[in-house]
Amino acid sequence: MTVLRDVEEEVGRFRGRLLAAAAFVLIAFLLLAARLVYLQVIRHEELATQAEANRIAVVPIVPNRGIIVDRNGVVLATSYSAYTLEISPRQVRGNGRDAAAELDTLIDDLATVVNIETRDRRRFKRLQDEMKGAEWLPIRTRLNDEEVARFMAQRFRFAGVDVKARLFRNYPLGETASHLLGYIGRINQAEKQAMEDWDEAEQGNYKGTEYIGKLGLEQSYEKVLHGTTGFEEVETSAGGRAVRRLSSRPPTPGDKLVLAIDIKLQALVEELFGNRRGALVALDPRNGEVLALVSKPTFDPNLFVDGIDTESWRELNESIDKPLLNRALRGTYPPGSTFKPFMAMAALNTGKRAASTVINDGGTFQFGNHTFRSHGDTGLGPVDMHRSIVKSSNVYYYSLANEMGVDLMHVQLEPFGFGVKTGIDIENEVAGVLPSTTWKRRYYKKPEQQRWYAGETISLGIGQGYNNFTMLQLASATATLVSGGQRFKPRLVREVENVITAERQRVAGDALPPLALEREHVQIIRRALAGVTVEGTSVRSFLGAPYQSGGKTGTAQAVGVRQNEKYNAAKMEEHKRDHALYMAAAPIDNPTVALAVVVENAGFGSDSAAPIARRVFDYLLLGQYPSEEDLAGVREGRVVTPIGKPRRAEDVPLPGQSLAPAAAASSTVTAAASLTVTAATTSPPLQRVAAAPAAPGGR
Repeated sequence: MTVLRDVEEEVGRFRGRLLAAAAFVLIAFLLLAARLVYLQVIRHEELATQAEANRIAVVPIVPNRGIIVDRNGVVLATSYSAYTLEISPRQVRGNGRDAAAELDTLIDDLATVVNIETRDRRRFKRLQDEMKGAEWLPIRTRLNDEEVARFMAQRFRFAGVDVKARLFRNYPLGETASHLLGYIGRINQAEKQAMEDWDEAEQGNYKGTEYIGKLGLEQSYEKVLHGTTGFEEVETSAGGRAVRRLSSRPPTPGDKLVLAIDIKLQALVEELFGNRRGALVALDPRNGEVLALVSKPTFDPNLFVDGIDTESWRELNESIDKPLLNRALRGTYPPGSTFKPFMAMAALNTGKRAASTVINDGGTFQFGNHTFRSHGDTGLGPVDMHRSIVKSSNVYYYSLANEMGVDLMHVQLEPFGFGVKTGIDIENEVAGVLPSTTWKRRYYKKPEQQRWYAGETISLGIGQGYNNFTMLQLASATATLVSGGQRFKPRLVREVENVITAERQRVAGDALPPLALEREHVQIIRRALAGVTVEGTSVRSFLGAPYQSGGKTGTAQAVGVRQNEKYNAAKMEEHKRDHALYMAAAPIDNPTVALAVVVENAGFGSDSAAPIARRVFDYLLLGQYPSEEDLAGVREGRVVTPIGKPRRAEDVPLPGQSLAPAAAASSTVTAAASLTVTAATTSPPLQRVAAAPAAPGGR
């Protein structure tokens, strides 16, 4: 059977479909046109900006960190540029375990081109954990030209790997002055969070910065040393590599720090300590400038610049000698007999004792059922204030402490800086402890511990008990005492120099309100301190000195000794033996230097601490450097009186350096130039006596 089709109906259906298709196409084109208008007209400016941003990258240029020099221009910290091989973990393909495996494979492949050691891999892994989210992490630093050339020739093989020029910090003298200089290191997460609280300008200035000061002056003067970040606009390819530079603003280097420190004196003192532990602070009482700030043992700050390896960190951190502890700033010690001159001044100020008051020193002081002893239990007989300091009478100050009481002592001695921070221009200083009844109630929690017992006051008079101070505090207090009450905040930085304009800004020590010390009282203490060096406990150290200094030796217990026991250093572990201390100033009539020194577990201050002070004064006042045999003898604790022929300080090179012939003729002027005094500066009433056995009492 034949089926007849309705032609007109089929044509109608076709036309309907055609119209629907045409309408669909028209609507699609209208949508495309609308989208085109939206993108090209309405959002033109925004999208053009985004396109330009994709084409142009703004790259921060990290400024050269400011250098640090000593008072004579010797460079202590500087920066240099070097190439590093860096990996961008984000650009390494894969995820999870696959990403880690691919990263390891990538490093293995890189090791066939550039030498990558095990410690480089460990450092990279550590940085991955510490610097989560970092765009680039170094796998190798300080590439030489040959290594850079080898990698660049095969760069196409390593996606997410590039060679970058970075600035590295360098400390040319290594361990010398490491505690005061500090070091820089990579910015960690805690520091990044702290930087979020900075204002926008400061945050912007640290764009691209990966390193920051971690300790010492590098930390305290971070924003001065950092400089101003520059930038450059570069056109980039689709792969993100720079094609050409469009514009730039150069960075401004950080300012230069000129220290008050004499680095040769610093190095000398560190050498005099040898392998012994301890600290020394020497400053100018006329302005608060710190001439030396020594803490032993030291460490090499260069280890931290590139990320310290695990073995080196463990060695430093777990050492029983605690080389990372800044003993001058954070080490607290009982001052021992060096406290006695301050007690004497407090007695004069309060009228508790006149200089002529005589106390009988029988070798012991009885308080209740407790006997307080002197060294050797040998009495000095009748002693006045002068003799109590010169011969270091314990009994005199036991009785004085009992008469004054702890709170009056606190009121009188706190203005000298004991128990409070000095305000030095370096962070992490501790306050130490100058006890009082209020302090004990605040420090202890249990009611029975908060009570102050009268017997606790007695040992405070000879610098024991709860007394604990830093050498910075003791040196600052000594400067105040011998200068007649003049006070300054100690300063390590002398000037800040703008490297662009060469303009220097003086960092003056902040003068504090002077103490109202009577001139007559100051003279009494000065004469007694001078007597210590000519007829007292430090006479051997200062034999033959052409200047008149004054000082006080001290011996401080590291551990307590029971009442029925006698101290015997030979039977004690080395770390439990007494500390040796000395505080001093010179010239005593018009002091230009005051210092405090402690040698840990070295016994009597007259044997171990005073000899170091003598060499410091010889350097500053006479421009002399100890002979080699003298240096060796002091280092080993064998020599007290200088031996051998001293050398001219300007003829002795710094550690690890040689003195050029021209430099020997015109060496940088040492601090001795501003501190030198004539050999005739002595106190006429005092006569130097021949060497004699040290007097009994606290030495």
